[in-house]
Amino acid sequence: MPRNLAVDAVGWLGAALLLCAYFLVSSRRAHGGSLVYQGLNAAGSVLLGVNSLYYGAVPSAFVNVVWLAIAIYGALRGAREPAAH
Repeated sequence: MPRNLAVDAVGWLGAALLLCAYFLVSSRRAHGGSLVYQGLNAAGSVLLGVNSLYYGAVPSAFVNVVWLAIAIYGALRGAREPAAH
């Protein structure tokens, strides 16, 4: 499959969002239940999943679908729980 600059950019942006989310939690700038963290994970997994599907990397695309489902679950669960003070 020939390289596609737009799909490559989407994939790199997705990877950057996932790494940013991981950094925010690891540096304690966000917590695992926050909408910021879950939103970055959801967006990153969608973008990286698009890249994976385009290039036929089915196992990677599958991981990103599961990652998205976990992010949605985490965001919904976090939205139902009261904020800790």
